[in-house]
Amino acid sequence: MISHNQIKYINSLKIKKFRQLNKAFIVEGEKGVDELLRSSLQTLKIYALPEWLDKNISFLKRKNIELQEISEIELHKITDLITPNQVLAIAEIPAATLPAPSEFSGMTLALDGIRDPGNMGTMIRTADWFGISKIICSSDSVDMYNPKVVQATMGSFSRVNVFYINLPDFFKSLPAEIPVFGALLEGPDITQKAFTRPGIVLIGSESHGISGSLIPFINEPLHIPHFSVSGTENHAESLNASIANGIICYEICKQLYKNIF
Repeated sequence: MISHNQIKYINSLKIKKFRQLNKAFIVEGEKGVDELLRSSLQTLKIYALPEWLDKNISFLKRKNIELQEISEIELHKITDLITPNQVLAIAEIPAATLPAPSEFSGMTLALDGIRDPGNMGTMIRTADWFGISKIICSSDSVDMYNPKVVQATMGSFSRVNVFYINLPDFFKSLPAEIPVFGALLEGPDITQKAFTRPGIVLIGSESHGISGSLIPFINEPLHIPHFSVSGTENHAESLNASIANGIICYEICKQLYKNIF
């Protein structure tokens, strides 16, 4: 039986300050926990229904992880999901050492003021899809270990490194030859542009866009044009930030893949 203190501890990890204090975060659901167990991240403890434990016991024994069998009623007390998914794990937040700016020669995402957990999780998942292993975020962006972010990544949290930094200071120290692609409402048409080298894709929030302090660092402005297949006028003010990010990553990575391979 799960104790009151255990329930209190697990639920506290849904709050950023307690995640930071305990250096731990929650992973829920079969997909997320499976990705966690197959990653280099350290799993501290697993709370699971009997059927999940029975199905995974041989693998779990090799991992030597602390396990606790719980009931569906107990799972409802610790889950954030509307429909609990058999298992919840507690994992250790790894120490993050930001590489030097000169090491950002490959594709990187820079996220400015992304506060929606769903958008952040989707962007991490998109980065994973295109083989982008590093994301740098402004300090006011949502915490990647927020349970809703972790859930939205669909396991990609285990493969993408996310760093929270002062973005203006970072860009000031970035070598001038590294492209900084900025998603703007005006600028060169992304579908007409040739991409010959990887760089940093800077995405701003839906409500405010890219911060004014970061605009001067953009040396490769980009604009996603709209194509109305019905012939009607476009009335949408902007694209969802994660959608814009996906389109830009696709176009750049598609061209770079062709050039490299």
